Amino acid sequence: MTPDEKLAAILAAVQVDPGGRGLARDPIDNLFTATAGDFQAACRSIAEHRCPVVAITTGFFIPSAMPPAFETDGPLGAVFLQRALYGCGVTPLPYCEGAVDATMAPARLAFDLPMTDVGAEGWTHLVAIERSGPAAGGRHYTMRGTDITEHFDPGLTRQFKARRQGVVTIGIGDGGNEIGMGKVPHETVVKNIPNGDLVHCRVPTDHLIVAGVSNWGAYALAAGVYVLRGVKPPADLFDPDREREILEVMVREGPLVDGVTGKPTATVDGLTWDEYARPLVRIREILEAP
Repeated sequence: MTPDEKLAAILAAVQVDPGGRGLARDPIDNLFTATAGDFQAACRSIAEHRCPVVAITTGFFIPSAMPPAFETDGPLGAVFLQRALYGCGVTPLPYCEGAVDATMAPARLAFDLPMTDVGAEGWTHLVAIERSGPAAGGRHYTMRGTDITEHFDPGLTRQFKARRQGVVTIGIGDGGNEIGMGKVPHETVVKNIPNGDLVHCRVPTDHLIVAGVSNWGAYALAAGVYVLRGVKPPADLFDPDREREILEVMVREGPLVDGVTGKPTATVDGLTWDEYARPLVRIREILEAP
């Protein structure tokens, strides 16, 4: 497979809608078709940069959980992307609200992930993975339309709105209400996403990766960088067993909850582990293909 063929196959592996959210309800005008070419461009922007420094943010609050907490979709992908980028010559660093960062700290400690302190002036890329973003009225909403604005730092959101010269912004989302979704026309979101008129985040990014689960988008982005840099991933990357170990630590110590069930379980978006891990297994196969 050529690098372009591998990128296309990786994207296909994550652009399915297991939760039936309506990402491609309209077969022609949908959230997948609206972002054609963005995945490849996002991968190239990192892989082809001489010295990339990638700030990674995440966090979506689930007020209906017992107790209310941030969800597993996002933090797991952020930790994965941090692990992956370290392995191919990229400098990653977390950039999250304190409450979100605290959910990932146990995994960083348990798995000895190095920390990098680089000020905002040193960034070349800013990536949001399942990070809530404001709708037209400036408020943040869950898919059900619950207002969760108070849980997010407007200063962090402004970093994406500023679109600073020399900093490439990348959004990864799966529901229409995350940072980056402002790149999708409002009419497209409304016709595909239930409650889309209210919840649609209006903050765009330079590149937007729409995946069936946002963590999958993080896996795909990392894989694309590996493909383009010609680097073989370590054995414990793209490994479902290692991903589950990391998730279990974050759920137990974080805490985090499943965003669909609201329960503190080592699951993502209400999927069984086999369903969730399927794209991860497929991506590994693609990376190993000659």
